[in-house]
Amino acid sequence: MESLLTIIAAAVAVAFPCMGAGLGIGKAAASAVEAVARQPEADSKVTKNLLLGCALAEATAIYGFVIALIILLVK
Repeated sequence: MESLLTIIAAAVAVAFPCMGAGLGIGKAAASAVEAVARQPEADSKVTKNLLLGCALAEATAIYGFVIALIILLVK
C-alpha cells in the first residue's frame, strides 16, 4: 500500500507542474506570435522575453520531475 501511494505521489508531482508548464508555454507562444504580428519591428525583444519565459516555465516542470525522483528513490 505504501509503495502504491509513493507512485501516486510521484505521478502527481510530475503531472501538475508539466501541465502548468505546457499551458504556460502555449499561452506565451500564442501571445508572442500575436505581438510580432502586430509590431514586426519588436521581434527581437518579444523573442528574447519569450525564450526567457519558456525557460522559466520549463524549469517548473523539471523541478516537478526531480521531486518525483526524490519521492521514488528516497525510502
